[in-house]
Amino acid sequence: MVTVRSFRGIRPQDSLAEKVASYPYDVLNSEEARELTKNDPYSFLHVVKPEIDLPKDVDLYDESVYQQAKKNFDKMVAEGWMQQDKEPHLYIYRQIWNGHVQYGIVGAASADEYNNNIIKKHEFTRKKKEDDRTKHVMTLNANAGPVFLTYRDNKNIDELVSEWSEKKSPQVDFTADDGIQHTVWVIDDTAVSAQLSALFKEEVPVLYVADGHHRSASAARVKAERLKHDANPSEDKAYNYFLCVFFPANQLKILDYNRVLFTMNGLTKEQFLEKTSESFEVIRSGKDRPDSAKEFALYIDGEWITLRAKEGTYSATDPVGSLDVALLQNNLLAPILGIGDPRSDQNIDFVGGIRGTEELKRRVDSGECTMAFTLYPPSIDQLMNVADAGKVMPPKSTWFEPKLRSGLIVHSLD
Repeated sequence: MVTVRSFRGIRPQDSLAEKVASYPYDVLNSEEARELTKNDPYSFLHVVKPEIDLPKDVDLYDESVYQQAKKNFDKMVAEGWMQQDKEPHLYIYRQIWNGHVQYGIVGAASADEYNNNIIKKHEFTRKKKEDDRTKHVMTLNANAGPVFLTYRDNKNIDELVSEWSEKKSPQVDFTADDGIQHTVWVIDDTAVSAQLSALFKEEVPVLYVADGHHRSASAARVKAERLKHDANPSEDKAYNYFLCVFFPANQLKILDYNRVLFTMNGLTKEQFLEKTSESFEVIRSGKDRPDSAKEFALYIDGEWITLRAKEGTYSATDPVGSLDVALLQNNLLAPILGIGDPRSDQNIDFVGGIRGTEELKRRVDSGECTMAFTLYPPSIDQLMNVADAGKVMPPKSTWFEPKLRSGLIVHSLD
């Protein structure tokens, strides 16, 4: 059973929350972040992407970048823009986007439970990004961005969250310029927070990392590092835990995560389609999206073509092999286009479904890419089944929307 721990959140003044709250560190590149924060000292991008306050040629992993993050965060606290709650709380974080609504509980999860696979993963992490997030947390002495966790639905938890959010006024409620509404309630009744924590402890056997594998891996490493230098370690100390938002699985929305290619592997269009027809039905449909799982929309030479996987070309019982992203990789990208490891192959790139199919079409029509594929998004059940099997999903399998804003609540390690 899992831990959801109250903590003394460091939060923006309610009136500044809209100005402070920012995109996560991995959604924007440095130039986009610089542009967004012109003449804007409040944005939490100054903390999660601190290179924007340094010369453009600075190495993103230079020590000065982490020190700039700390300087910027300390300034926000010193100016009173962000303040730490006097008592530990759990918080409710609601997002509304295009009619989709999701309610999460903001709390701290256990690094030990991550290490013991009670918090399950579905992706590999890269050491360089782990190192980066670990150093960021260690230097800041805080978790600046939350990990996005999910759990199998629990009616009792849902009812408590609904009851609180319906009868109480939120501390923060704003709609960002991307159209996503963000609302935060502070659960300032210790009995209610304790009841929520008890429900997780008693009724939720495992958690799943939906988004934030590097942040959760770095949290476990931070704990190990802090233990090395703590003469009086205790499980009560904050460094044993890390900032998370816990969402029930039935409220989550996964978008497609699409592919663009930079190669034809020496084939003409007709040769490529002929080889593709061995494993897929090739239907000149004109549709830019698949209607269901095991279908793909291919854009090539100004034309949208539906590819439908043939029976017997994949194992329906393999939790990984039956994923659409694995099927495309194993039956088309690797054998026909020569795409080996999609993590490192320079002939493939990935485009989140939030960008729409027009972005795929633009990149192919411009001549930058040779073709593009839109995929049917995986379900949250597929993600959990892969994690339960102790396996990992292929790279770039899931794109969750809406993204969690950074800076609304920060978890201090002291």
